[in-house]
Amino acid sequence: MTVFPVSPQARPAVILVDDDPAVTHAVQFSFDLEGLDVRSFRDGESLLGSADLPHKGCLVLDYHLPGVDGLGLLEQLRADGVRMPAVLITTNPRPHLRARAAAAGVPIIEKPLLTDALLTAVRSALAQGG
Repeated sequence: MTVFPVSPQARPAVILVDDDPAVTHAVQFSFDLEGLDVRSFRDGESLLGSADLPHKGCLVLDYHLPGVDGLGLLEQLRADGVRMPAVLITTNPRPHLRARAAAAGVPIIEKPLLTDALLTAVRSALAQGG
């Protein structure tokens, strides 16, 4: 198991966009224990308005967001030049959503987040240059 360094300058960034405070808190808590720096946003507009996005890291996007959905948000970020790898989280993804995510090259991790599947996906994305 790879544990990332815990000094603030060296902590890999995870950008989490989810409007559920319970999910946000749980992910922040568990990822902090793993040495990851989680920056959370309640919706896509908040993230798009942020001026201090890191150049490296991993995006974790909920599909069901207020306003633009997670894949629409990813399209906007890509159009703005953000190239961080992304992971989509959602409940009961339908086949058309799975197809959209696959076309975008984004893995889906299903809620509830009861296993370490999200952490594994984020580690994999970070290891591949995120």
